[in-house]
Amino acid sequence: MSVIDLKFGKNTVKIEVPTQNLMDVLEGRFKEVSIDEDYESEQILQALQHPIGTQRLSSLVKRGQKIVIMASDITRPSPTRKLLPPLLEELFRAGVSKEDITIIFGMGIHRHHTREEQKALVGEQVFNDIKCVDSNKEEYVNIGSTTRGTPLNICRPVVEADVRICTGNIEYHYFAGYSGGAKAIMPGAADYESIKHNHSRQLEKGAETGRLEGNPVREDMDEIGRILGITFILNVVLNEKKQVLKAFAGHYLKAHRAGCRYLDWLYRIDIPEPADIVIVSAGGYPKDINLYQAQKALDNASHVVKPGGIIILVAECSEGYGEDTFARWIGEAGLPQHLEDRLKKEFVLGGHKAAAIARVVKKAEVFMVSAMNERDIKAAFFTKKEWVQKALDEAISIVGKHAKVLVIPQGGSVFPSVI
Repeated sequence: MSVIDLKFGKNTVKIEVPTQNLMDVLEGRFKEVSIDEDYESEQILQALQHPIGTQRLSSLVKRGQKIVIMASDITRPSPTRKLLPPLLEELFRAGVSKEDITIIFGMGIHRHHTREEQKALVGEQVFNDIKCVDSNKEEYVNIGSTTRGTPLNICRPVVEADVRICTGNIEYHYFAGYSGGAKAIMPGAADYESIKHNHSRQLEKGAETGRLEGNPVREDMDEIGRILGITFILNVVLNEKKQVLKAFAGHYLKAHRAGCRYLDWLYRIDIPEPADIVIVSAGGYPKDINLYQAQKALDNASHVVKPGGIIILVAECSEGYGEDTFARWIGEAGLPQHLEDRLKKEFVLGGHKAAAIARVVKKAEVFMVSAMNERDIKAAFFTKKEWVQKALDEAISIVGKHAKVLVIPQGGSVFPSVI
């Protein structure tokens, strides 16, 4: 037997896979590398001191300018509290005062933060010193549209800032290609209509995981950098423990692309054939805070399961579905196909994720190990299983004793594909 640890919320569960059935455990490079806070700090400092495609941030700003720092919301694993202190020091080095800096959490269509959540994201010292606001509590200003017709209704403080700095982590995204870069503003600081228009392009050719060139969603997002102006970015690539492996700073496109290349080297994994059974963990909290987020891991697993196979999704989802429209669409659908048909007729944010789930369950059966109740899991066309071991044993009994099993412990990070 091979014993494998899987993250489940803030805890870990174990699963035993018969050696004769185990195809592989897909994990990124550097799994065993020991990383401490000094290593993480050094990576961030090196990136800030040697930016890609721009001068140092301290040379790009000056006293008296209004500075906005875009930060990820609580559903993202970006280590904002580690990024901000050295980033702020770089601003102070240029003579910028604390009063001229605002940290804006890019909420998109996600729920508001509590003040305690904001404090947890940035750290108590930064929270006390620097103004922190959620983007979706502010007024939006229209600054035009992209060449693809996406209206740019952007949070007013972001528009009125002299300097815009985007922070975040780079990971795979199932239709934007990758997270990070300009995605901090589109969708982070945009209103519902803007996000809806941008995200509707996921139905177009090229909108797929791990693709930048020819991806209509990513290209639309990146255009915000030209129209609005992004002064500087600080992005990081994380390991399975949410620790900083490497940081990338500088030009919003050049630094971001360097980070994407590193991510590919780290987490893009090719396998020779699909599996009968894929066991996938979203990667624990916050990637499995709700089904809306855990869907990304499910989508990644779908690339490497045989048609008619079984995916075992391990995701706590303590906040349930996580988004009202997403939940409503799932609840109103009689069949998976209904969700795809509905999205083609009326693209609605939240509904787009429900349709993405429909595409997966049409290909494979999904067993879900989760804290969600059985009714909600069944509504999503999954089958609830109380324990991951029980789910695997049952899956093998269905497929047969020679079933090939693939395990993806960090399903929200690893991008597997069949070559």
